[in-house]
Amino acid sequence: MRLVILDSPKEVSEWAAKYVMKSINHFKPTKDRYFVLGLPTGSTPYGMYQKLIEFYKAGKVSFKYVKTFNMDEYVGLPREHPESYHYYMFNNFFKHIDIDPENAHVLDGNAPDLVEECNEYEKKISEAGGVHLFIGGIGPDGHIAFNEPGSSLVSRTRVKTLAQDTLEANARFFGNDISKVPKQALTVGVGTVMDAKEVMILITGAHKAFALYKAIEEGINHMWTVSAFQQHPQTVMVCDEDATLELKVKTVKYFKALSDTHQKMIEEGEPLHLYKTVH
Repeated sequence: MRLVILDSPKEVSEWAAKYVMKSINHFKPTKDRYFVLGLPTGSTPYGMYQKLIEFYKAGKVSFKYVKTFNMDEYVGLPREHPESYHYYMFNNFFKHIDIDPENAHVLDGNAPDLVEECNEYEKKISEAGGVHLFIGGIGPDGHIAFNEPGSSLVSRTRVKTLAQDTLEANARFFGNDISKVPKQALTVGVGTVMDAKEVMILITGAHKAFALYKAIEEGINHMWTVSAFQQHPQTVMVCDEDATLELKVKTVKYFKALSDTHQKMIEEGEPLHLYKTVH
């Protein structure tokens, strides 16, 4: 595992966008060989998407031969609802780039058979050859996607009943009316994300500092699902300074030294596969 520590959320967004761009370009996707991305929603990745749109418009990256699979979706929200993840992805990213809409996969929370929808999603990921780079964010309780505390660390895409804490936290998106928050969601599992060849997790803000501490400095625990990625062979966590407030000084110093080397490689345009040599 690597931890990249940057000064601000803006720098986290730019670093992440460059990482995605260079990963796609290094892969050299074609119509016979697609690059497969796993994607999150929320406020943390928003800046990354804006930067990727900028890179696309500047001709620095193309998504023509990229397939994407989003992490989750609420059950029962119409696709056109402003809080649905379909709405978020298409309005904040997909409609601004050259991706084929058929290749932009988001779970259907209105499917007639939700269990079958989840099983088919896993099948589509497998048929695409698996995810090359899965990007995620985390909550203050260390959840990734809707894999809340207590979720199985080998879980697959499934229907998930949301915890009361999640409903209360998400009420702010629904006019502070908790009765309007969907009580279920479809979500990829921890095991689904763990199957990706590479994982990048974005963490910003002091309110997520304890979760980062649990992810980095303590052991693997299903009550902090992000901690599972300690066992992933190719995970990079990208955070701002505020998110490191609960880490030991020694831990921060260690990872900053590694980050200096990796940042130099990024700036010099080194092939990203060399990333593996600096663990």
